[in-house]
Amino acid sequence: MLELSILGFLAEQPLHGYELKERIKALSGHVRPVSDGALYPAIARLVTAGKLDQHTEPGASAAPRRILSLTAEGREDLLERLRHPKEAEITDHVRFNTVLAFLRHLPDRREQADVLRRRLDFLETPSSFFYDDGEPVRAEETGDLFREGMLRVARATGEAERAWLREAIGLLDQPS
Repeated sequence: MLELSILGFLAEQPLHGYELKERIKALSGHVRPVSDGALYPAIARLVTAGKLDQHTEPGASAAPRRILSLTAEGREDLLERLRHPKEAEITDHVRFNTVLAFLRHLPDRREQADVLRRRLDFLETPSSFFYDDGEPVRAEETGDLFREGMLRVARATGEAERAWLREAIGLLDQPS
């Protein structure tokens, strides 16, 4: 998820490390904060792999800034990650939002729709936070005010997301 965010934001424009960190933090929020101990080694791996380029520019307060940009190889890696997201990037809401944030960079509408279909298929599989004998427990069956609240909110959120996914897939499936 971190490397996808790095590649995605740098596909939009070159950035220095701090700007990149702030954008990633805004995308993933407090749920999954990005630390310097994770970000800068990920950047170093991508530079070593030839997916990012870096150069130094004078800083605003005299300290030089390292500017990062995406290479052609980095762009191809980004597109491949968007074409074929990992299962966790489809099933985990925060990770899927990261895919969604950069899916516009994938130029083929059919491939975009395929990613959305994977998410929709996942959301249409019955599930719950709680199970009884292997069967998902519905909100009305919990007997617990707080668990019922969790499940009702999850149901409403899921219904809204499924409706949007169907709408977006329908738009992407139309001839351009």
